[in-house]
Amino acid sequence: MRGRTGVGAAVRIGWLVVWIVVAANLALILWAVLTSLRDGPDILRHTVGLPHDPKFANYVRAFREGGFAQATLNSVLAGGMSSLLAIVLAAPAAYALARHRTRMSSAITMLFALGLGVPGQVLVVPLFVGLAQVDLVDSRLGLTMVYVGLAMPFTVFLLTGFFAGIPTALEEAASIDGAGPVRTFVSVVAPVARGGLVTAFLLQFIASWNETLFALVLTHSQDKVTLPVALAEFVASAQFSGLDYGTMFAGVCIILVPMLALFSWMGARIIQGMTLGIGK
Repeated sequence: MRGRTGVGAAVRIGWLVVWIVVAANLALILWAVLTSLRDGPDILRHTVGLPHDPKFANYVRAFREGGFAQATLNSVLAGGMSSLLAIVLAAPAAYALARHRTRMSSAITMLFALGLGVPGQVLVVPLFVGLAQVDLVDSRLGLTMVYVGLAMPFTVFLLTGFFAGIPTALEEAASIDGAGPVRTFVSVVAPVARGGLVTAFLLQFIASWNETLFALVLTHSQDKVTLPVALAEFVASAQFSGLDYGTMFAGVCIILVPMLALFSWMGARIIQGMTLGIGK
């Protein structure tokens, strides 16, 4: 009884900590949204406050003067294309590693897992030099290729768990019906692993949407930069003419709100997919 009481108290304390963290994050998001609807002088006078006269013009100014309209399009294109290509390349590789369990396949799987621990700062200079040699610096294609390469370790590792949990009886039945390996994968295995594929796509899209380091180094033209880089450049340029905090927070919300909406809509699927894939 004493042990159960201790466990119950620990659980209650844990839940209390969780709700405190959730409340703090929600308060921070609400503050950013409300601040984006205020003007600079009002923000400087009162850091925390409600917008008496909502300044929706801050968002219009962010899209026009901050270049967030083109940056939003670049982020959608880079994130969408890199996520799709990562799934197309990683799914067959993960399926092969999951089905052919040999020492070589186990070693390759381990190499993909080790790739998760490589810091991005180590890869910046080699990637920049390599892309410069093929004239892909400051290019949407070059940035998309980098995002695909960065996504491969985690995507292959995640999808290997999904494919390993699919019963081999389905493939045997397809083989008896005369389906070859490619048709079996496309028509039988991939539909069954649809949840894992969707989860991997969403996680890669979120990662590329929020990525700043490689986008900052590999792009510099106004028509090529992504949203995080556009925000950083807007803040840097505004230092000389007086920073418009309302417009700056509008830019932050432009980056933040789509991801919040995506998590609100697909959050349960993402968490469930990650749990199932890693658990297997």
